Amino acid sequence: MELSNIVELAGRIHQAREQQFNEAMTKQFLILPFLHALGYDIFNPSEVVAELTADVGTKRGEKVDYAIMRDGLPVIMIECKPLGVALDPGKCNQLHRYFTTHPSARIGILTDGAKYLFFTDLDQPNIMDAKPFMEIDLSDFNDRYLPELQKLSKDKWDIGGALSSASSLKYVSEVKKIFAEEVVAPSDWLVRHFAARVHEGHVTAKVREQFSTIVRRAIQEYIKDQINSRLELAKVDNSAGPTSEVQELEAQESGEEVVTTEEEMTAFIIVKTIMRQTINPARVTMRDAKSYCAILCDDNNRKPFCRFYFNGKKKSLGIFDAEKKEERVYISSLDDIFLYTDKFNAVAAAYAKPD
Repeated sequence: MELSNIVELAGRIHQAREQQFNEAMTKQFLILPFLHALGYDIFNPSEVVAELTADVGTKRGEKVDYAIMRDGLPVIMIECKPLGVALDPGKCNQLHRYFTTHPSARIGILTDGAKYLFFTDLDQPNIMDAKPFMEIDLSDFNDRYLPELQKLSKDKWDIGGALSSASSLKYVSEVKKIFAEEVVAPSDWLVRHFAARVHEGHVTAKVREQFSTIVRRAIQEYIKDQINSRLELAKVDNSAGPTSEVQELEAQESGEEVVTTEEEMTAFIIVKTIMRQTINPARVTMRDAKSYCAILCDDNNRKPFCRFYFNGKKKSLGIFDAEKKEERVYISSLDDIFLYTDKFNAVAAAYAKPD
């Protein structure tokens, strides 16, 4: 699976949410394209089987929504829900039962077409874990998970590698959740830990109550300080004009490193995907600067498509027209880029014409 496939699926999800998809529509327009993006032939029953029988004991007529097959055996089982339905790992009893009936299946997936929860049997063999080892939201995708998805694709199938990384993925996810909870409401043991290290004297109940607020504030301030320090290194130049070009040159001369973020790379692929029908994607290039990231035609500053201003408190997008006039718009997420498809294709059409 390539990042461009995920970008296309993210666009589908954005449109589907406006139409309130039911389960059948979610399967047809979101989940099957996801399996196809993984390289599987969704029309070949030797690769993808719909409604696979998964009877358990006296229960008859049990069927799993989809199963991915290898060598005639199911290796991944998928339970589908309508788009937008809450995916509660503790209530996917069907998927648990399906997993038990087919020992060849090592991966279980619970999905609503946007979010995908991946399960395996780390705790007990052939019994699906209660908690997923990986959670992915295609509409807000973090490309650190791309290598893990590729291990489950048809061409790069590596179940051993997927299972070996599942344990660390699961525990990293759990630690992140615990840390997020501690930031909001530090637990007693964490308060005791910090109080004992900085407070002189016994840590009494009164001291713990006092340090509960202190610890929460200290953690939150530390996080804010880290964010602010990074933003200070790359402030947005609101003029978006010659001053920005000067800043870029000054950064190069002073040896400052311009860092292209994951968000900028993902946004670049979104823009490139949007315009692929209008202009040769090979002509769409990215040139990062200190204060913005420019998307250009033929790597030429005189042919700008847009600029990403992602380093400030609010993300904004600078879209150029055929006369090279820039319109600045604020976006709340990368999905909002799809709202300006017509504008991107208009300037792409202008550059696609022979000079």
